Amino acid sequence: MLDKKLKEQDILYITQRKSEIWRVEPSTTAKNCKNFIREIVDNLDLKPNPEKPVIALSLGDPTIYGNLKTSEETVQAVISVIEDGLCNGYAPSIGYEDARAAVAEYLSHDGVDVRSRDIILCSGCSSSLEHCITVLADGTKNHNILMPRPGFPIYRTLAETIGVTVRYYNLIPENNWEVDLDHLESQIDQNTTAIVLNNPSNPCGSNYSEEHLRNILEIAYRRRVPVIADEIYEQLTFPGNKFVSTASLNSHVPILICGGLAKRFLVPGWRIGWIVVHDETGAFEDVRKALICLSQRTIGGNTLVQGALPCILQNTPQSFHDELIDILHENAQLAHEEFGKIKGLTPYMPQGTMYMIIEIQMEKFVVFKDGLEFAQKMMEEESVFCLPGECFAVPGFMRIVLTVPKDLLYEACGRIAEFCNRHYGTM
Repeated sequence: MLDKKLKEQDILYITQRKSEIWRVEPSTTAKNCKNFIREIVDNLDLKPNPEKPVIALSLGDPTIYGNLKTSEETVQAVISVIEDGLCNGYAPSIGYEDARAAVAEYLSHDGVDVRSRDIILCSGCSSSLEHCITVLADGTKNHNILMPRPGFPIYRTLAETIGVTVRYYNLIPENNWEVDLDHLESQIDQNTTAIVLNNPSNPCGSNYSEEHLRNILEIAYRRRVPVIADEIYEQLTFPGNKFVSTASLNSHVPILICGGLAKRFLVPGWRIGWIVVHDETGAFEDVRKALICLSQRTIGGNTLVQGALPCILQNTPQSFHDELIDILHENAQLAHEEFGKIKGLTPYMPQGTMYMIIEIQMEKFVVFKDGLEFAQKMMEEESVFCLPGECFAVPGFMRIVLTVPKDLLYEACGRIAEFCNRHYGTM
């Protein structure tokens, strides 16, 4: 009798609950996670002109058009690893020892002596950055980190996801986007736990001199703030510019350097990044241990590519890298010349990387309320899309990629010129 009554109560309870909406609340961390480029772009009503094929000057993936391919040596290195079948299982969470040793050797130049114990392999450079921000900054302690403006928004995404505040320091356009040193120092307070330094830069294409890097690191040393150096574009510099790693400057600043295969070797989808723990004073001994703990969350990067790393880094000919730089430099020169002819636009010639940033004289385009509407209408009328400066915290600018085939880049410049001529000075 009692069992029957309980069953009736259960049925009544289930029936009542079925009429309710069942909604599960996501975690605070998940709700804090935002891709700020996607958030901006997805809110634009991007409808291309159906009479013109789309030219996307917005995509940071250098492989997207198929004109830039990785080297044959890189491909064969991975094929050999697959055929050997020795890298199909789990690797140590920080990466295979021979892979880490190969990265250490690759990065040991200009007086820098990197050891394998200094290397942690990750699932792409974004994962490297995530580990570095997470190991240094704690949202429960009201920490903040500093990032450049303009700057790539992944730093903000990774920080705010874990409740860490982001503060911006300004870059100076007329000085090749060098850091405003006074402004940088003014942003530091007792809760600042890291300065993010991106050199060479996305989106600016700037490449800092040794002197300028020393000035930045002097502030970091004096204020006792570690540096996270995003050097994913290392050595992707144009003629007349030399890449200087922060590790080569003997600054006594503890630095976590992030890099990877993605850009220089044209394999962003292979998801191999690394962290270099550069620690001249022993300040990072506890951080080293904590980074190992963080790496255990994902059990490291792609094991097939790890197995191929020694061959990739040792056997890829310099001619491959030189040819890539030649293509990017030629495209940068073409874009700078063509955009320089367009009314209302001011291009900034990059010193390296795969990007160019262009200023939009918004006061000359009064028909548009902001750069977002400018980008949206350019897509609607000319089927050309560039990332608006709002994606990088600098309204009134736009970023283009230099990795598209030259004929498409030239075509895009022509369409943008027509668009600007059509709307320049209109009411």
